[in-house]
Amino acid sequence: MTTLRTFQTEIDEIAHRELIKQRTHAASTAEQEKENRQPLSPSAKGKAKDAGHINGAEPTAEISRRSGLHEVEEKILTLLLSHARADHDEARDLVAGLLTQHKGEYVLRTGSQPSHTHLFEGNLTDVSDGWMGTPRTVEELDILKDQVTKVVEEVGGKTCILFEARTGHPRMSMLLRLPQPDVSLTPEVRCAVVGNVDSGKSTTLGVLTRGALDDGRGRARVGLFRHKHEIETGRTSSVGMEILGFEPSGTPILPNITNLADPDAVRHEKLGWEEISIKAAKIVSFIDLAGHERYLKTTLYGLTSGAPSCVILIVGANAGLIGMSKEHLAIALALSVPIVVCVTKIDMTPPNKTAETINQVVKILKSPGCRKTPVFVKNTEAAIELATSFGSDRICPIFQISNVTGNGLDYVRTFLNLLPSSEADAEKFAVDQPLEFSVTEVWSVPYVGTVVNGILNSGRAKTGDAVLLGPDSNGNYIPTIIRSMQRKRATVMTAEAGQCVSFALKRVLRASVRKGMVLVHKTEAPPRSTRRFEGQVLILYHNTTLQKNYQAMLHCGAVRQTVRIVEMDHPQGVLRTGDRATVTFEFIAHPEFVKVGMKLLFREGKTKGLGVITRLL
Repeated sequence: MTTLRTFQTEIDEIAHRELIKQRTHAASTAEQEKENRQPLSPSAKGKAKDAGHINGAEPTAEISRRSGLHEVEEKILTLLLSHARADHDEARDLVAGLLTQHKGEYVLRTGSQPSHTHLFEGNLTDVSDGWMGTPRTVEELDILKDQVTKVVEEVGGKTCILFEARTGHPRMSMLLRLPQPDVSLTPEVRCAVVGNVDSGKSTTLGVLTRGALDDGRGRARVGLFRHKHEIETGRTSSVGMEILGFEPSGTPILPNITNLADPDAVRHEKLGWEEISIKAAKIVSFIDLAGHERYLKTTLYGLTSGAPSCVILIVGANAGLIGMSKEHLAIALALSVPIVVCVTKIDMTPPNKTAETINQVVKILKSPGCRKTPVFVKNTEAAIELATSFGSDRICPIFQISNVTGNGLDYVRTFLNLLPSSEADAEKFAVDQPLEFSVTEVWSVPYVGTVVNGILNSGRAKTGDAVLLGPDSNGNYIPTIIRSMQRKRATVMTAEAGQCVSFALKRVLRASVRKGMVLVHKTEAPPRSTRRFEGQVLILYHNTTLQKNYQAMLHCGAVRQTVRIVEMDHPQGVLRTGDRATVTFEFIAHPEFVKVGMKLLFREGKTKGLGVITRLL
């Protein structure tokens, strides 16, 4: 029987291989078009040929890059300690290069740094082994603090002391950050917030984004709700969006509530998205998903269409990892999205129950199905190191927080502030590829017309671009023009791959647009729409058997539609839990835009199967 872990590795390999193939094809097509217009020089031909192999780089390149960065850091610090003008200028140029290379944000470490093993296990002492880097004195730290601040200010940036230890092994971590000239360039981190009903998801987001602590009766969450019935029941039923901005100096952008005594005034005090976007050097977007079983369809759509960088699993200390929490954890693991666990309500839960919940969470994370390494975040240094290395290994940070006392919330904000931006993932979002925009929300705005919201999977878009929208119910594409665009409710002129933006479209009726459609650049041959496709699937759970003509709801990126199993290659002709097969699916209602290599989940009630598209028919 195929295990989930080996199947996931295989579908990741298929997805990666198809991605490189598609990008190589797109690069050769672009080269052909250029050749038709004007002849290419031999060097340009060579560049186009190599375009498809950029993302297939070996992991050794990543190791050598890290060691190279460490050498650059040491060189900068040595130059700054010399006090010579020429050395100062050279250090400034190196800092400018580092910031440019890392999208305007870099964490500079000074002094001996502890080994991650001791730091993450919580048993770090001054006599622990594994300290790395050049030891520095307290006096040298003070000099470097001033010199680095001067150098960064000269290149137009800001610095912030994230962590400083002046005893034992003196060390310091500084955040160097450049303010972005425009909202269209502000880096964004997308986080999906999931967990069982009543675990405290909306309350946690309310406290993180508003700054005011909760009263223990859900005061902090009311401002996040979108519907009247949500306020009455206290339960989220839709995909809510909240943003938290961080200034260039690293401080969170929160409304000024210090002089407000009235609880209701505090609750409604809120900064506009546009105001946050203009001030922010980094934005964290939270996708607040529903915890109730009835709204699993909505939660699953939010996870597949929102392309989150990480999933924040909220677990109530008083209840433990129960009900839909396990389902949400399974979906996040199936989609290979990194996971962060927040244990809430630690102020009201007896210590023995909290310990029981934590033991249960650790046991599940270490189980063969998850294979994660849980790390408890109990200090700022651990939060910094986890955030900067997040996603590269199997580590799962665990925060213990209270929304009433504010305990542990600073560690969460520090962690979120340093997470790598979603659009920085060059393998997932390629800027040099043709435009592809997935529609996840549709509105009809008075005096504006039809507005679509979604994520740019590849390419660039600008106001006034001629695009094709589709496929419609017949598989055709409608020509239209991007009239205007907004990002985080602020007007922008351009957008790049990996960003979440809204487009106002010309001469398009609201009724003719649905979720799951795509926008592509206007070309002679529009992309093909698919009615039938073949995929390799693994049945995660089903209480009976799956046969031909079985119908289930399929989630594949922004596409959500009922599919029918047309045929399968299983020798018995039926599929049970744990079985793996190549299955041919057919969309019931209308054709969709899907590509080979896309991951798919299908369910009927609870999640049933995981797979990857291998062939379009």
